Amino acid sequence: MATRKLGFVIRSLPYKTEASRLALTHAISSQTVEIYLEDGDLVEPVVCYIGDGVLNCLKGQQAAKHYGVTSIEQHARNSLLLDLNVMICKEDLDKRGIPDNALVLDAEDIGGETAAKVVPYSEIQKVMESVDHLLFC
Repeated sequence: MATRKLGFVIRSLPYKTEASRLALTHAISSQTVEIYLEDGDLVEPVVCYIGDGVLNCLKGQQAAKHYGVTSIEQHARNSLLLDLNVMICKEDLDKRGIPDNALVLDAEDIGGETAAKVVPYSEIQKVMESVDHLLFC
């Protein structure tokens, strides 16, 4: 029985590029890959927001109003609904003056039971060193 650990490090802005949305889509869809694995094998994705990527986690995004596209906020909530391990870099939040209450940290209102964790970069670094496959975007 093997577990494939997948790391998705999102460091790009939420708008003007599809990079962060695509990384989150891949993390969410990685849950379906288990049907192609050998019996007992698992996939364990983790999503880490660092640098400008922490802006993807803000509540109340108005992407439709400003850019004419849907918000990544709901995408982030869906990842929590699916129990993905989500980590947000504390130092990058502090650098930008973003308080925890301004973030999408849970999806309880749509049935999610997993919460995102605000962690120091050192924890994210440990995750990056421990995964089998790593995607930076």
